[in-house]
Amino acid sequence: MKMITILGSTGSIGRNALEVIRNSKGKFKVLAMSAHRNHELLLEQIEEFSPKYVSVGTEKGFEAIRERYPDLLTYRGEEGLKILGGLEEADTVLTAVSGAVGIEATIEAIKKEKRIALANKETMVAAGDLINKLLEEYRKAEIIPVDSEHSAIFQSMLGGRKEELKKVIITASGGTFRGKSIEDLKNVTVEEALKHPNWSMGKKITIDSSTLVNKGLEVIEAHQLFKVPYESIEVLVHPQSIIHSMVEFRDTTVMAQLGAPDMKVPIQYAFTYPEREANSCFGSLDLEKMAQLTFEKPDHEVFKGIEYAFEAGKIGKSMPTVFNAANEVAVELFLEGKIKFLEIYNILRKAMDRHIPVETLNFDTIKKVDVETRNWVMANFA
Repeated sequence: MKMITILGSTGSIGRNALEVIRNSKGKFKVLAMSAHRNHELLLEQIEEFSPKYVSVGTEKGFEAIRERYPDLLTYRGEEGLKILGGLEEADTVLTAVSGAVGIEATIEAIKKEKRIALANKETMVAAGDLINKLLEEYRKAEIIPVDSEHSAIFQSMLGGRKEELKKVIITASGGTFRGKSIEDLKNVTVEEALKHPNWSMGKKITIDSSTLVNKGLEVIEAHQLFKVPYESIEVLVHPQSIIHSMVEFRDTTVMAQLGAPDMKVPIQYAFTYPEREANSCFGSLDLEKMAQLTFEKPDHEVFKGIEYAFEAGKIGKSMPTVFNAANEVAVELFLEGKIKFLEIYNILRKAMDRHIPVETLNFDTIKKVDVETRNWVMANFA
């Protein structure tokens, strides 16, 4: 039985992971779980899965858990995430918290040479240089990507050798506003932006999908995870979300990974790799019902997030950290109704233009750049 730590158990990825575990016939056991604000759901999960360790982001949640489960080892805040990330008993740490808050927990898991099922793309965007440096130092640690796109790339690359790779093709659904013009997007509401056509996800990643900033983040993450030059990464809109990503080898062979839009499959694959296991909660892809699979180029004039991300990634050093931090705050401001949808791009542009990049090979520097960028966005746009 594999012991699993789930960081972010009340979010979309975390709930899907628990569904995998629930239907795994005893192959996995929840060792630890964390939540930020939703302590009510966390209490229900504790009741069902009986973890040994728990962390919660709020004082109210901490007190509620301690009152109901006085003997449970309970922690709080970012320090709690770090503790859970570094548990000796864990076989796999699923990092499914939203945003840069997952970086330190991932670092702790690497230092304990664990398998990290990485669903938090911000970790590799904001701290990719540091994470890769640590992976060189702690050789037994490994990252298996959970994002559907990066899991697809990971699986497709098994069809050849790394030196044979020519190009990585990241697919995008196109998001909520595919085909819309700048004029169409000037006054879109939060409710409209949250209506994703294919995936059921958390609010932050759904807005990132609507702006296509998520694809920009995925470009930087792919560069860091797979050591692929930016010139060899392409983004292609695929509205049906059946082909999750592709790779092209030097002999022009293209390997693709197909599947229904269901995060449970890449989550379990990260738990079981290199093995593949059946699970009763998986639904098979019925190709006969697929009328067509179509592809198109992203509209970079309207959706500027991809090009900004390529720019940040090519500049390197701390610029991806700034790109990520500015985006996180901008999305939060949009969700709170304080800025309009298109102003997200304006914030990204201004945050990048004002920043002088520095090396990001230690966490203190990353944290400093991250906090400074967030404070600047809040001071100028909130």
